[in-house]
Amino acid sequence: MTGTTPWEDLVTSALLGTDRRTPPAEVVAPGQDAPGALLAAAALHTLRRRAGLLPARAGARPEPAPHDDRRALPEPASRRLAQLLADRSAPAGTGGRRGTTPDLTELLPQWLATANDQGYRAPAAALPALLDAARGRNDLRPHALAFAGPRGLWLARFNPDWKFALRGASGGAVLPGSQDTEAVRQLWEQGLFAERVALLAAVRAQDTNAARALLATTWSTERAEDRLMFLDSLRSGLSDRDEPFLEEALSDRSRNVRATAAELLSALPDSALAARMAARAATCVSLDRTGGPADPTVIVEAPHECDADMQRDGVSPTPPSGRGERSWWLGQLVEATPLSLWPGRLGDRTPEEIVTLPVLDGWTDELHAAWCRAAVRQRDARWARALLGPPAASPAIGPGASSLAERAKLLATLPVTERASWVAEFIAAHGLSEAFQLLGVCAVPWSDPLGRAVVDALDIARDGGSYPWSFSGVMGLAERCLNPAEAPRLEILTATPDEPEGASPGAGGYWSEAFQRLVSTLRLRAAMMAELTGGPEIPDRPLSPSGA
Repeated sequence: MTGTTPWEDLVTSALLGTDRRTPPAEVVAPGQDAPGALLAAAALHTLRRRAGLLPARAGARPEPAPHDDRRALPEPASRRLAQLLADRSAPAGTGGRRGTTPDLTELLPQWLATANDQGYRAPAAALPALLDAARGRNDLRPHALAFAGPRGLWLARFNPDWKFALRGASGGAVLPGSQDTEAVRQLWEQGLFAERVALLAAVRAQDTNAARALLATTWSTERAEDRLMFLDSLRSGLSDRDEPFLEEALSDRSRNVRATAAELLSALPDSALAARMAARAATCVSLDRTGGPADPTVIVEAPHECDADMQRDGVSPTPPSGRGERSWWLGQLVEATPLSLWPGRLGDRTPEEIVTLPVLDGWTDELHAAWCRAAVRQRDARWARALLGPPAASPAIGPGASSLAERAKLLATLPVTERASWVAEFIAAHGLSEAFQLLGVCAVPWSDPLGRAVVDALDIARDGGSYPWSFSGVMGLAERCLNPAEAPRLEILTATPDEPEGASPGAGGYWSEAFQRLVSTLRLRAAMMAELTGGPEIPDRPLSPSGA
């Protein structure tokens, strides 16, 4: 074999087969079969080609991962994290039967939040799986990146699949102190986007004026989407001192930036924009006293045009499909108007009295919906209470909030304890069928009255033979949100109940499995929290329903 046969000829013989393309004579030695000779020639060529290559120049070694001075996870908690991350690809329950095994994928966010609260750092070996989990779940990213810390951000630079981390949360990056102005300037001008977002938030937490000045140094050169996110950071600690900067942003070339600036200004009741919106809204909504003091009504005259000044102040001229222009403009004006305008404008009445006034010509829903949005934007708890009405009242005839989504947003403006009490009374009066969104805004773990209201409603549905899968969503929330200390009191509900006449077939077995899963999940959550906090686990001995 001379080895002078071109490599391409050998490849052609291999692709066509030696039966159709006989290898060159110099390749096949006497007595040697063609396939074996072809492979031998290919091996010889491969060795020669590799031997003739010069060694590649070594690339620059990356900088070492930054130090993370948070404390290490306890060993039991590390093992639990590995278990939760290994189970992240398991399909979550979607209703119906799914046995008695806890859904670990739904417990990971709670575990991460607690680990962050306790000041632990992620084990280095867990970082790849942690970043993979965050890549697949947007709701997991803030907690996961905070737990991954500066080492997670460092590692994300080497894998394109993790590039979300470089534009998302800070990942716990080590930031210079606000007093180190030179280090702050360098990081602001040269850092990754995530680092710059974190830096701006950190500086603003200590000195709002310094944060605005820092943002102003590069504002005109930032991309529109980056300006939007930087502007959004002003929500934290928003004050009248931000008004001049936000007023300038009303002339930004990006519509989204202008809209966000207008929204932030409208949350400042003493801002010039809020005053302009109030003046416009006052011409649209007034009190009709022609019926006498005993029969006042609200008159609405919606805007007839959306002029350039209104658009600059954040009013969108084009309504969504199916929405009238005038009602669309009216809603935006009222939403951006300080709620303090209306008591004096509408007869020196309280918010509770205002929301019960009749509104002429079918404008009630539009006006009340705008007041709901204003209460949420301005974080006005009194107006939120007035618009929510008493929890026992029928949702269909409530004073202001006509949808569960609006009610949930209004509830979020109330103190945590009051929020839970309102939802507990709502469930006691109306059951669970309309409570899912409302439960989602309650603090975790649920307060004892709220937890009891949910369990009592589930027990009533169970005893009534209701379709059990209709409550799978609430049951899933209960697994994540009930106080784990409730587990012993729920043991009695794990037994299979007698199915009443007319009940859904198999409902009793489903309810039994669902409550078994609930109890086992609560015990698992208690064990997880004990591993992270050093607190006690719940007792194994079942308690009576009274807790004795």
